Amino acid sequence: MDETSSPNRNSSRGSRRRVDDDPDTARDMFDPASMADDGEDGQEREAGDAQFEQDLFGDEQEPAEEDEDGENLFGDDMERDYEAHPELDIYSESGMDDASELTELSMDARRRAEREMAERDRAELGDDARLLYDDLDEQEQDGDDAAGRRRRRRRRAEEETAEAMEGEDQLPIDILENMRGRSTRDHVSDEAVAKEIERRFKNFLRAYRDPETKKSKYILRIKDMAAANGESLLVEYDDLAHETGEQNICYFLPEAPVEVLACLDRAATDVVNNMYPHYKRIAPEIHVRIKGLPVEEEICKLRQLHLNMLVRTTGVVTTTTGILPQLSIVKYDCVACKCILGPFVQRQNEEVKPSTCPSCQSRGPFELNMENTLYHNYQRITIQESPNTVAAGRLPRSKDAILVGDLCDSCKPGDEIELTGVYTNNYDGSMNNKAGFPIFATMIHANYIGKKDKIAAEALTDEDMQAIRALSKDPAIADRIVASIAPSIYGHDNIKQAIALALFRGESKNPGEKHRIRGDINVLLCGDPGTAKSQFLRYITKTATRCVLTTGQGASAVGLTAHVHRHPVTKEWTLEAGAMVIADKGVCLIDEFDKMNDQDRTSIHEAMEQQSISVSKAGIVTSLQARCTVIAAANPISGRYDPSRTFSENVDLTEPILSRFDILCVVRDTVDAVEDERLAKFVVGSHI
Repeated sequence: MDETSSPNRNSSRGSRRRVDDDPDTARDMFDPASMADDGEDGQEREAGDAQFEQDLFGDEQEPAEEDEDGENLFGDDMERDYEAHPELDIYSESGMDDASELTELSMDARRRAEREMAERDRAELGDDARLLYDDLDEQEQDGDDAAGRRRRRRRRAEEETAEAMEGEDQLPIDILENMRGRSTRDHVSDEAVAKEIERRFKNFLRAYRDPETKKSKYILRIKDMAAANGESLLVEYDDLAHETGEQNICYFLPEAPVEVLACLDRAATDVVNNMYPHYKRIAPEIHVRIKGLPVEEEICKLRQLHLNMLVRTTGVVTTTTGILPQLSIVKYDCVACKCILGPFVQRQNEEVKPSTCPSCQSRGPFELNMENTLYHNYQRITIQESPNTVAAGRLPRSKDAILVGDLCDSCKPGDEIELTGVYTNNYDGSMNNKAGFPIFATMIHANYIGKKDKIAAEALTDEDMQAIRALSKDPAIADRIVASIAPSIYGHDNIKQAIALALFRGESKNPGEKHRIRGDINVLLCGDPGTAKSQFLRYITKTATRCVLTTGQGASAVGLTAHVHRHPVTKEWTLEAGAMVIADKGVCLIDEFDKMNDQDRTSIHEAMEQQSISVSKAGIVTSLQARCTVIAAANPISGRYDPSRTFSENVDLTEPILSRFDILCVVRDTVDAVEDERLAKFVVGSHI
């Protein structure tokens, strides 16, 4: 501020004080009447007014600076209001604690008390006010330092957990039980019901204990799964059904399997991620596999009633495709503007593609973004009814099943499996063209696959084990087994003994992993017609756990071994198993063995001795397992067995095939009156 402007401001302030101090002067100065009457002094007064305004307002371009003294706003007696009055400055003692009993709080105790009061105030506020209160409280207490940010994050996480728990507590107790007149699928699709299913299943996984070992059964399974880097958690259906809180999950599971299994997968993933926070790098999602569904359906009895339901069936794997990558979450690149579109969730029955680009509004073309697209393994298998369960005169039915994830390659052609999955349908245009009206092809989306031999071993109870051990100590157990084979057939003790040995098999040997010797015993029955050879084979079909029966004229080389054909859906060459591959670890029965063509009979040489079938067709070079016992029945060349000739002269079989049978049984219908009478009495007695 320059020195020349200072006197003007001081003079203007002095003039303003003079005018304010003398109101009469100010009134005369601005009175229009007095200004008009002065006449001669008008010009001088106007000049003085201009000088006065200049002195009063100063320069308008520069702000006026107030005097340090300012204007006295206090009255003359205002200081008396602030005088001390000791006799009046005393608090009322009503409602107050005795001061003598109070002690001074420490700093930590004071902070704790303030925190408790803040929590109480926050609980009384609404959601919006609580958020505002938290922000103000954080700004006031924590500031912007790193420790404050850590405390805010921890506090926010604790509050989110508390709100989640509070939200769970606010759900009705019977939210699962009360369906409110909705269908099962609509009820399970409700978000609140889905959260309740997840909560209950988490509690089941954490709290369920094995009744025998009293240990956390599924926590141990999760640890074993993590040790093997797996992504499937096996859950027993009976364990879920026996738990009080999870019985409703078992009720909803068969009728709405897609929705319930999605909830169970999310719950299992959360439990595993809580136990192993970095396990999501190995398996982003854990899949729950349901084992032991109580109702088992035959493949031929699957109907429209079972659509979109969880079913359990058994069968033999006949065809498997290769493992293909299937699109799971897809992203596309727009060729015009290089924008990334997606992600799109790929469904099983249709391909999802964008129609327009949201960036440049073009209609394509769009290229698949290989780097950002997620895939999962996909395999298609065909299972067929077990041959021993098919009624006479009926064709065995087959059904396609889809395996994804770690279920791929869990079975191969010839395996008898138990399959649990969702029975669904998809659109098939080729079937519509053939039928002339819309038809949907059905398949099973597999959820669990178990091998049948493992299932049979697990099905033995403690009483069965005790009975088996008791029978093993019986010295006449061999005679009892032979006598129990085909009891309706009279005599033929040697043939019954041979069949018993073939059913029980021998022990395969592989010394030093260099040369494998088969343990199965092959039996050939040859003899006169009408001596119950076919009846022996029929009895074996009802006795053996896994058995395939075929005849010489009804079986070809590829029907007994394997054949390669083009799959109608994937258009790739696939391998289909034959009778001996399906009978792996079982019994293969061939009736009318002498009626087979020499070319077809030659194809089973390798299967009978090496117990494997080598295939080299259409670019497929592989070997299938055929570890089965072969029991064949044949008739002599002349119709009746001639004892004057050798065995090879009576049977029209080559030496290579005869050398592969370990036991050759000759059945003769001899003429003996005493034996014929005994036979007649036995037959009549059995029919009475």
